[in-house]
Amino acid sequence: MAEFGTPAWWLAYGCYAVLLAGTAAERIAELIVSTRNARWAFQQGGVESGRGHFPPMVALHTGLLLACAVEPLLAGRPFLAWLSVPAAVLAIACQGLRWWCIGVLGRRWNTRIVVVPGLPLVRRGPYRFLPHPNYVVVALEGVVLPLAGTAWVTAVVFTALNAVLLLGFRIPAEERALRAAATA
Repeated sequence: MAEFGTPAWWLAYGCYAVLLAGTAAERIAELIVSTRNARWAFQQGGVESGRGHFPPMVALHTGLLLACAVEPLLAGRPFLAWLSVPAAVLAIACQGLRWWCIGVLGRRWNTRIVVVPGLPLVRRGPYRFLPHPNYVVVALEGVVLPLAGTAWVTAVVFTALNAVLLLGFRIPAEERALRAAATA
């Protein structure tokens, strides 16, 4: 355990900040891939759905990273190696799972809901097991990334808001778009 404000705590926080910066860099890489893929989808006649929930989703995910960085400082909690290390390992593993999803969908993946009518559903990789594996990754990351920094309030708040956004808006909008594209 590294008590707040001690040199060991600052070292642990520095390592956590590197994890957060790496996650932010990964998000930027996602946006680059997403922009390229959305351009391709629109060129193929892709149709965008669910635009209304996209700004809150961006705000929530940006807020997650910011809250992860700020909560350990404001709360003055100790870093708990038994929690922080496994949570950090799982957060890094989430990136691998996320990029597996992105790789399997290829040009069809982006951060928005843009569906090209007539293309069959992808049923390879993680999509053999789950219809929306990337959202499982997002949910898991929303717990383990904050817990790597003992930011448990962020973990709880993000998880609750993310559940409302995903279950109430994002997944239903995506399902409707996929059904509409399949019948087009």
